[in-house]
Amino acid sequence: MDFPAFRPIEAAVALPVAWIAIGVAGFALARAPRAIASVLFPAGAAVSLALALTGLWAMLVSPSAAILPAGLPDLPFHVRADSLSGFFLLLLGGVSFGISLFGAGYFRDTGARAAALLNLQYHVFLASMAFVLVADDAYLFMVAWESMALTSYFLVTTEHHDERNRRAGFLYLLIAHLGAIGILLAFGVLHGGHGDYTFDALRAADLTPFWASIAFALAFFGFGAKAGMLPLHVWLPEAHPAAPSPVSALMSGVMLKTAIYGMLRVILDLVGAVRWEWGLVVLLVGAATSLFGVLFALMQHDLKRLLAYHSVENIGIILIGVGLAMVFVGSGHPGAAALGLIAGLYHTLNHAVFKGLLFLGAGSILKSTGLRNLNEMGGLIRYLPHTAVYFLVGALAISALPPLNGFVSEWLTFQASLQAPLLESSVVRSLVPIVAAVLALSGALTGMCFVKVYGVAFLGRHRHRLDATPREASRWERAGMAWLAACCVALGLLPVFMVGLLDNVSRAVMGAGLPRESLATDWLWLVPASGAQASYRPVVFLLVIAAVFALTFLVVRQVYHGRVRRADPWDCGFPEQSARMEDTADGFGQPIRHIFAPFYGIHREIPRPDDPRPVFRQEVEDRHWRAIYLPIARLAEFASREVGRLQQGRISVYLLYSFLTLIALLVFVQ
Repeated sequence: MDFPAFRPIEAAVALPVAWIAIGVAGFALARAPRAIASVLFPAGAAVSLALALTGLWAMLVSPSAAILPAGLPDLPFHVRADSLSGFFLLLLGGVSFGISLFGAGYFRDTGARAAALLNLQYHVFLASMAFVLVADDAYLFMVAWESMALTSYFLVTTEHHDERNRRAGFLYLLIAHLGAIGILLAFGVLHGGHGDYTFDALRAADLTPFWASIAFALAFFGFGAKAGMLPLHVWLPEAHPAAPSPVSALMSGVMLKTAIYGMLRVILDLVGAVRWEWGLVVLLVGAATSLFGVLFALMQHDLKRLLAYHSVENIGIILIGVGLAMVFVGSGHPGAAALGLIAGLYHTLNHAVFKGLLFLGAGSILKSTGLRNLNEMGGLIRYLPHTAVYFLVGALAISALPPLNGFVSEWLTFQASLQAPLLESSVVRSLVPIVAAVLALSGALTGMCFVKVYGVAFLGRHRHRLDATPREASRWERAGMAWLAACCVALGLLPVFMVGLLDNVSRAVMGAGLPRESLATDWLWLVPASGAQASYRPVVFLLVIAAVFALTFLVVRQVYHGRVRRADPWDCGFPEQSARMEDTADGFGQPIRHIFAPFYGIHREIPRPDDPRPVFRQEVEDRHWRAIYLPIARLAEFASREVGRLQQGRISVYLLYSFLTLIALLVFVQ
């Protein structure tokens, strides 16, 4: 379809500019911080909704491009909206709409100066991500990418008086810039010293297989650092707990997905000619990232840190789908490749929705109780009933239980892995089922983890004495969570519409899509390849669940009506029940900790018998710190000390350095 009267690129540029204007407008209301929260954040939410509609429109129409009157002389900014960028604009706008509504209530009590700065950083962060998605040249892409990194750094360090937050922000900025170097070098390889830096010129680059592989490796490293793949994940569990909860929701739900967008844009679109060996690398890294993330999430008792590790896990699941697509398209099976790409993109959207919802739920708990430690929570469903319901929806969705959205994308990923018999390589054919088994294990462990989270936080008795009774989230906060919860339900019950849209993206990026007969079924049936292989009808799942629940209720009422006797539960001969007798978050993960002990660095503090208040403490450390990052840090410190000796403060020594440099230039430079 072609609608020349409307060009999505115009709205895709104007709406981020509107976000920037909203950010600047906060300084005019600096003396009325409540007005910033109650006026500007809802205005930002309205812009988000308009951007989501623009992205949806861009997925349905032909690509549109423009040249902006900005940039440098002879190097203007090029922008473009196509089906791939449209999908990610839809993701950015749809998820940030709910988060901005939540922020209107969450930031209501922020101080005057802090509110103005936070409003500016928040909306410039949103605008930077939007410009990353519409950039059509390497120059604008890197400017927007670095703006995104800097604004998110300032948001992470909002509470900069805490040294841990400053340290988390530094670590995040360091790895972000290492990734940016990889991305810049990838663009340099694609440029090859000729032409310009527009994406059209980079697509036309004639690379040898060696240099194409180098460009893939640099792009995979650079974007993987921002996405949080193994072993470049270490900033996530540090930065997400430090940032305000709406910012954590944006970073995990949306910012990580801009890295997935960049990976797809550069590898599948700009580099092209995908080799199956590249896909195998992505597939194995994705499987390792997924299993690692969920194993460490199970060991956490800090709620936001736990959710950060689950972001690592879900990035791994997305990479599994993308890796399968690359393996199949490199092996000459475009239909199976389209299924893998659609599965990866669908999980990209699903993770953005349910992880945003879970971080907002964690923010509601933190604001009302001041707690992040699961071992100090309990019984919160009595005080935060709305938050408990929304958090339960997110927990069920991330656990991939039907009929919610997490199940659909993981089921599609399994269906893509079942296409492995099409592959000619016996090694790859044997590896794909192993990756599918790892995905199944990760899903089971995720379900176990959120049984722990929900049971410990919301059920049972409270474990911590609070100064005041927890208060339920405000109307703005509940509206934001309700929006994302509704998206979890809609994406789970009506996946056929989204799969049809994603098929357009696959055809635009890889030139192949799903079989037409699989898309021609009615809107209730999801058929990824053919009806003879597999099909899924989420509404049937919902009706079966409702029928079983209603039947069980009626049977119990009819059979046991009048015979039920209420009494206290059996207390094992110990009548005094307290919160100390409930299972803790650490105790819940003990079996997994024993089974996978070699993966963890476990440090225990066992109290002495004469300790007046014996407390057992246990911390689980990421082995990557000692194996990779600490040696690099020590090497950098050693090099800095040695180089520092050159600065002796004597002018004669500095003149000698200049003289030796001049002699070297005369000798070696022709």
